[in-house]
Amino acid sequence: MDYLVLFCIGVTATTIGTLAGGGGLISLPAMLMLGMPIHSAIGANKVSNMVSSFSSFFTLFRRKQITLKESFWLVPFSLGGGVTGGVIAAQLSSESLYIVAVILLAFAFGTSFIGKGGFSGTEPLKLTPVSGPGLFGIGIYDGLFGPGQGTLMLYLFSYLNIAYVKSVGLVRLATFSSCFGAAISYILSGAIIWPLTLALMAGSVTGAQLGVRIAEKLRPDYVKPILRVVTALLIVQLIADNVM
Repeated sequence: MDYLVLFCIGVTATTIGTLAGGGGLISLPAMLMLGMPIHSAIGANKVSNMVSSFSSFFTLFRRKQITLKESFWLVPFSLGGGVTGGVIAAQLSSESLYIVAVILLAFAFGTSFIGKGGFSGTEPLKLTPVSGPGLFGIGIYDGLFGPGQGTLMLYLFSYLNIAYVKSVGLVRLATFSSCFGAAISYILSGAIIWPLTLALMAGSVTGAQLGVRIAEKLRPDYVKPILRVVTALLIVQLIADNVM
């Protein structure tokens, strides 16, 4: 029964995560409620995210929605930011991490109402004084805390006037990059419960493909409202978790 539940969790969390980010705040609490040890749950999340993120990126790359030239330079920025964030996280309390997460998500939520971007643009991703530091900064956040990383990146790409489907592919590549090192670490540590992880992974890959297909049909003017709803829910859950 747990395998079926984990498969459904993977489908739901990754579909939502592909469209608007925030999938980790669905899958991780659900796995903990099923009784998985915390390190095994986080490890399962990282392994499944690594595989599902690459599958959705590769699907969009194969359909020529995204090119290697404009996408692969973001990998070192995401990796470098993630490593930096991991180092900083070791020096901060969990309460401080929650405060940072809420402030960043609230800032993104507020700017979504005044930002010029709306995912209807046709600009390629280029290294600029905004894109480079932005990707590195979000990478730091991912290494510091993580939940909401994909949502913040979508806000960044919206500001950069990049089309929504292309933005989804870029976010998934960045997520693959940031999860890769963490997944390897959890595998080597022996924390992975493989039968449960594989069930979650199967659901995540299914959800990633479902999310990509929905994204290709989603009208750009619907994306910002969806992002705002997800962001508001992320903020509420983070505050509730910290209070409890």
